[in-house]
Amino acid sequence: GQLVSLLRNGSRNRLDVMSHYNRSSPLDFILIGIPSLEAVHFWIAFPFCSMYVLAILGNLTILFVVKREPSLHLPMYYFVCMLAALDLVLTTSTIPKILAIFWFHSHTIGFEACVIQMFFIHGFSAVESGVLLAMAFDRYVAICTPLRYTSILTNSIIVKIGCAAFVRGIGLMTPLTCLVSRLPYCGSKVISHSYCEHMSVVKLACGDTTLNNIYGITAATFVVGSDSIFIAVSYALILRAVMSLSSKEARLKSFRTCGSHVCVILLFYTPGLFSFYTQRWGHGIPTHIHILLADLYLVMPPMLNPIIYGIKTKQIWEPVLRIFCHKRIQRDVGQG
Repeated sequence: GQLVSLLRNGSRNRLDVMSHYNRSSPLDFILIGIPSLEAVHFWIAFPFCSMYVLAILGNLTILFVVKREPSLHLPMYYFVCMLAALDLVLTTSTIPKILAIFWFHSHTIGFEACVIQMFFIHGFSAVESGVLLAMAFDRYVAICTPLRYTSILTNSIIVKIGCAAFVRGIGLMTPLTCLVSRLPYCGSKVISHSYCEHMSVVKLACGDTTLNNIYGITAATFVVGSDSIFIAVSYALILRAVMSLSSKEARLKSFRTCGSHVCVILLFYTPGLFSFYTQRWGHGIPTHIHILLADLYLVMPPMLNPIIYGIKTKQIWEPVLRIFCHKRIQRDVGQG
């Protein structure tokens, strides 16, 4: 049914999709891209490529600066590095394939590759949610018990927190992909999406998907719900502690300290929740709008996170400026 409707549309790009479908293996899926916007895929790819390059450069810069500067070897910046590493994994597991679809009409993706991509997207998104919770705890300790900050958040504790976030995220999402891999796919293999999103793949199965639906919504709600509640509690305690400060300058400094983290939290959860629940119940929202926002969700937060931390945290941007200025001075001296 999906393929017939594609052909009736008469689009050349959709005929290309049909050609891919005919040539592909029975175990292959076909990623449409952004439905109804196939004619402008080529042009849409340019901003996506630019954002991807900025995300890679920005997050690598964060990792490089924190590693290079001993003054940044603090719990807060270790968590920022975890976030940067996760963003690199999320973008690299999806955006190259999206660009291949948009620019080269490379719509085919093997079943195993599709399941692996799904695992990386959902698994590492859950890990990132755990890291954001850890960063909220870091801000709580820094503001509410500053004298005990270094004694509470020791290097060993940070490693344990990072491992706990990783094990929880991967542990919850591994059964999700295992359940998908066990489903029979005997009908259409055309995924109306730019990447292998869980529900988009499950909808193609010809078996009973009740367990997949229940587990998917339960796992996502547990991760986002529990993390959101704990983050909200942390910031409620932080706000109470900040408002009790007598100095206006101290209050402003505390708010600035938390500002970048709050921006990153909103940037991660808001579009993520919109995309997740729209996929299940947002039938009134045009498909191309939903898919476009879902694609942007995978590249825009990773691109903006380094910028937010770089602008709002002088401990990060000052070393960057110092490194680049030092290199420029050396170049000028060499030329002189």
